[in-house]
Amino acid sequence: MQVPPPQAYFEPINWHRTALHELGHATGHPSRLNRDQSGSYGTRKYAFEELVAELSAAFGCASLGIVPTVRHADYIGSWLEELREDNRAIVRAASQASKAADYLLGFVPEPVASASADLVVGDHEAA
Repeated sequence: MQVPPPQAYFEPINWHRTALHELGHATGHPSRLNRDQSGSYGTRKYAFEELVAELSAAFGCASLGIVPTVRHADYIGSWLEELREDNRAIVRAASQASKAADYLLGFVPEPVASASADLVVGDHEAA
């Protein structure tokens, strides 16, 4: 997997979103979560995989307390258009994206994971 360096982005925080998106794709490899990644650009299979990767990135960013300036919803919406005939696509994609995010977050060292969990709990208690 290759991602341009953070300096290549107008706002370096968006590097995290891109890296998590690409890592989301990587979780589909047969030796990991084994998703069907056979679709070529413009096909429903491709659109579905894009949904999985972007939702996985959104879940990962939220879990790690990363707030990118690029909106996940805009990108997700563009791929949902491709899948509008399948009214359960978003549910299936979210399920697979959750598995992908959990797989990736399993590699986060415990102190970082605990700190982000404390941040979420702390923010929730303060509200």
